[in-house]
Parts: sequence; structure tokens; C-alpha cells
Amino acid sequence: MALGLLAGCNAGGSSGAADQGGTAPTVRVQAGTQQVTVQPTQYCLDGSGERYAGTPPVVEVPADSTIALTVSDAVAEQGWSVQVFDDQLQERLGDVDVEDGTRVFTGINSSDVVPASFYLVVVEDSDDDTCNGLSGAWPVGFIRAGDTAAPTG
Repeated sequence: MALGLLAGCNAGGSSGAADQGGTAPTVRVQAGTQQVTVQPTQYCLDGSGERYAGTPPVVEVPADSTIALTVSDAVAEQGWSVQVFDDQLQERLGDVDVEDGTRVFTGINSSDVVPASFYLVVVEDSDDDTCNGLSGAWPVGFIRAGDTAAPTG
């Protein structure tokens, strides 16, 4: 699947935070033999927008590898999409829609994105009545094996 400019950005918050026991959910990413758990950089928790400090993980992945993104039940129920960014997390290169209710998405291949170093950001769909438009966001960087410049976001 080639990534192009698809549907626009989703922004908003989650009403499913209570299902998480008062903590923001994580996203699990698997690519090749690598598996990482991604913490959110922001999330709507119990009706309050929260932003979190931290550095997104970076995964070295072989070319032509399926990237599997797994979200919590609450995020799947709310809906989500994937934003594709450059290696600086500054220029959005595209958006990938994910079907409502999907918990595991495997529709992105490491060779779909140009350049070889990039970020994917899981973005929870909008709930305009909660958190004043703050959405859950989980960024993770990728570098295809053999490339020497890691994402620096």
C-alpha cells in the first residue's frame, strides 16, 4: 500500500479514559522482530487534557516489513487514524484512515514511506465535547535498516 495524502487529520479527545483505570493507554508497535510499547505525548484523561514529556521510541526495521499498530479497546471504540511525518516530526507527509472499531492495524509497510526515516503517529478521533479538542497521540519513529540517519523529533 503506497501512502499518499489521504483523509485529513483527526483531532479530539477520548471518553474512554475511565476504561484505562485512570491512566492513559499505550500503543503496541511491531515491525519485523522489533516490538515496542509507545506512551502518549498527549491524551484526554478523565475529561482533562494531559500532555506528557518524553522521547518517542525509534525502531530499526527491515525494508518491506509490515508494521502492526495495536491500540486499546477504548481507543478502538473512539476511532483512530495514523499520521505520517518526516524524520523531524515537523512535516506531515500523509494520513492513513483506520476502519472504525479496529484494534490491530497492519496496513502500513516499512517500504511505503519515503524517506527511509519517518514517524508514524497514532491519533485518536475527535470527541469535540471533551478536552477542548486535545486528542490522544502516540508517535513512534522508524528507520529502515541500512539508513544511517535516525529520526530526531
